[in-house]
Amino acid sequence: MSALNKIARTLVSNRRGILAADESIGTMSSRLEKVGVEPTEENRRIYRELIVTTPRLSESISGVILADETFHQELDNGRTFPEFLDDLGILAGIKVDTGAKPLAGSPEEKITEGLDGLRERVAGYERLGATFAKWRAVLTIGDNQPSARAVQANVHALARYAGLCQEGGLVPIVEPEVLMDGTHSLAQCQQVTTSVLESLFEELELMRVQLDGIVLKPNMVVAGSGSGEQPAVADVARATVDALRATVPASVPGIAFLSGGQSPETATEHLGAMQNFDALPWELTYSFGRALVGPALETWRGDEGKRVAAQEVLSARAVANAAAR
Repeated sequence: MSALNKIARTLVSNRRGILAADESIGTMSSRLEKVGVEPTEENRRIYRELIVTTPRLSESISGVILADETFHQELDNGRTFPEFLDDLGILAGIKVDTGAKPLAGSPEEKITEGLDGLRERVAGYERLGATFAKWRAVLTIGDNQPSARAVQANVHALARYAGLCQEGGLVPIVEPEVLMDGTHSLAQCQQVTTSVLESLFEELELMRVQLDGIVLKPNMVVAGSGSGEQPAVADVARATVDALRATVPASVPGIAFLSGGQSPETATEHLGAMQNFDALPWELTYSFGRALVGPALETWRGDEGKRVAAQEVLSARAVANAAAR
């Protein structure tokens, strides 16, 4: 077993999942403002310390994806976030993309940037305790979207990122997110998701990425949030598993779903329903952000008197997702 494969399997095994605490400074600041918390660097640090110091977190969480700012910050006890997570037996990950920008020639679509200087940044993060990384591509379903241009540009970037991470000793979490925004049907989402994953694995093979040393982080196959369609949980699970069976090689150790704007409870129900399919070659787990930490943020709202209550809410969500596996 290679070192990359060992890390990838650790991330997806033993019923645990990955917690995404990697929002950009702008996104995290906006979320703090919405709950009445001043969006300062210190308040972002305090909130993320609340997350990682939640009691018994390691029982349900295998890894935490950090933003660059958090990665270099210290907790009140003087330990850096990667050091503290290592003390808990939780792997530290790092978001290495620099965000989605308008795609040249198709500005209504996005291309994720951040490849420039990535080799050097990966080496630096690895020295400071990172064991895995994350890169998110976003694709929208709409009129003539996603275009072939957008799909090709994004899967190419994902494959180059994955190769650079593996070269530097980090397991890449490969995240091609087909957004649930829009009026598309469940069937349309399944078709687009299948097509995107097919293109992704062609590109990963071309770039000679070691597939047993990655974790795939896709969207679940759901109807568009503006479609008015409410598919049954079993239908979402079936459509998602069918898309994966058609595209994902058995050598991939695990699939860690993003929640993609679903409610925490709905995302957990869908995850649980997918465990009912026999003979799946990969672990199916979760890599949730808002669906894990959103309720905790709403509970805390900057009030240190509610810190314990917020951690209890987070713990309950993590335990519920582990139980769904």
